[in-house]
Amino acid sequence: MSKKKAFALRLDEDLLKAVEKWASDEFRSTNGQIEYMLSNALKDAKRHPKKQKTEEK
Repeated sequence: MSKKKAFALRLDEDLLKAVEKWASDEFRSTNGQIEYMLSNALKDAKRHPKKQKTEEK
């Protein structure tokens, strides 16, 4: 599993409320919803990073 990196994100209050509502509708956390949205946007733009194969022990 890849490492997660924390950073501050400033959003317009109405935009955040809309993301929170969407996350709730999809049974995700707000953070999970933002990750989902970013991942889909990267895939659509063909910019999603390729998964690295992990070495077996």
